[in-house]
Amino acid sequence: MKIGVVREVGHLVIGSGLAGLSTALQLADAGEKVTVITKSNIDDCNTKLAQGGIACVWDDKDSFDEHIKDTLDAGGRLCKENIVRVIVEAGPEALKELIARGARFTTRGELGASSQRDEFDLGREGGHHKRRVLHAGDITGAEVERTLIAACRDNPDIEILEHHMAIDLITKRRIGIKDGEDQCLGVYVLDNKNNMVNTFLSLSTTVATGSPGKVYLYTSNDDIACGGGLAMCYRAGLPIANMEFIQFHPTILFHPQIKSFLISEAVRGEGAVLKCKDGQGGMVEFMDSYHPMKSLAPRDVVARAIDREMKRRGEDCVFLDIRHHSEETLKRRFPNIFGKCLEAGFNMSKDLIPVVPAEHYSCGGVLTDINGYTGVPGLYAVGEVACTGLHGANRLASNSLLEALVVPRFLAKHILENRDQLLEIRPDNLYPAWNCGNASNTDEMVVISHNWDEIRRFMWDYVGIFRTNRRLERAKARIQLLRSEIEKFYWDFLVCRDLLELRNIACVAEIIIDSAMSRKESRGLHYNADYQELNPELDYNDTIIQKKI
Repeated sequence: MKIGVVREVGHLVIGSGLAGLSTALQLADAGEKVTVITKSNIDDCNTKLAQGGIACVWDDKDSFDEHIKDTLDAGGRLCKENIVRVIVEAGPEALKELIARGARFTTRGELGASSQRDEFDLGREGGHHKRRVLHAGDITGAEVERTLIAACRDNPDIEILEHHMAIDLITKRRIGIKDGEDQCLGVYVLDNKNNMVNTFLSLSTTVATGSPGKVYLYTSNDDIACGGGLAMCYRAGLPIANMEFIQFHPTILFHPQIKSFLISEAVRGEGAVLKCKDGQGGMVEFMDSYHPMKSLAPRDVVARAIDREMKRRGEDCVFLDIRHHSEETLKRRFPNIFGKCLEAGFNMSKDLIPVVPAEHYSCGGVLTDINGYTGVPGLYAVGEVACTGLHGANRLASNSLLEALVVPRFLAKHILENRDQLLEIRPDNLYPAWNCGNASNTDEMVVISHNWDEIRRFMWDYVGIFRTNRRLERAKARIQLLRSEIEKFYWDFLVCRDLLELRNIACVAEIIIDSAMSRKESRGLHYNADYQELNPELDYNDTIIQKKI
């Protein structure tokens, strides 16, 4: 491994999804210099995979109060209502800014409407009582990501460094500076292509690394989603909130050759019905037995219902039925999904679509305020890696892109307002560069792949949709042993991307397990068969996991 360098930059953003690029643009628009690092290509992120859209009050028939109510109802008495209101009410202005940057959303005219052709087509998804989801066909995330990448590349104040993976945060407390207030000074970064670890020093650091989805065996997430930002913040001593609330998307395409392809909730918003085999060669609806909203119930309800029906009936999947729409209509509304289903051998207008649940979204994360501020001067977290209190115990569909669009506006304002204070408390002494010590190259990559596979399997089996005390105890025993092995491996050998991702996955897995073991009830996305009822005494009580430094 080559000797790294020390670089001083203005503001550092870790991650290149909607939250990260929005933060970079907000700061650059204010005249600040920004460096964005991303561990793969700039468009390798979960944002690009988002299908449904952005939930936002746009129609005169809708209202902020109704959107807020739907969010609170889905969130299982754990949302922070003041945060929900601020984000929902800031949505329209943030969306207008995105449209001004060049994002194109589907209009009613594009779907064949003869009147009001220029109005946006508003979709409806699970948990929403009104149509309020702006979308770009069924590839909304790809359109949003395209727009933001172009805007960032066109901005001379934004530097983009691809194939740069953050390893650990540099805080005064972690490097032994005990005088005065703690502060984030920057981050150690692995330059994958040049095989060196560089030290980045920055006035502010924003963690926007997204999901820990690859902690689970089955997920809708991109391969980059290994929980790196969450693990870094935990190692730096920050409080991590509500990580027991892992959202499993109810409908991932069930096919042996096509992995992790999500069938958007918007398909059910357009009338698709969930069905299962009735044991006599026919099909039967089943969601009416679980929730008044039937197939449009909130995701936690639908995912558990599917899981239960599959296990009860001994089936490998359930089915979506949207055959009441014509092929022409489905091709216009869901071109990407229609094409992928056709590739798998299913014509949505004629065939049932086989689906299963898979890990999709984490409602918890690094505890922050509405500004993405972590409480450590100079350190912010935004997007899925953060926990603002918007989602509570269960995310309302398409609120994630809304949050990732809105919070960076507040975040940039907070950074600018505190800029002078950050300069005042910054230490004058030198910061330690990365030290490889006596580490050597490893010739046992099989250890990494084996541990990676084992963690993801027992997390799926023991800490998935359906949990019990015994399953959680088994998971805890396994992760303690594996984390000990992985940490020894980490200190003995030179770092590489696979090792760093394994280290992060193991860290986040234990946080999820500890969080799930701490909550002695069932609420929202966390269901424990040994505590099947919601405990009112735990309303609005966060689960906090924090490492002592």
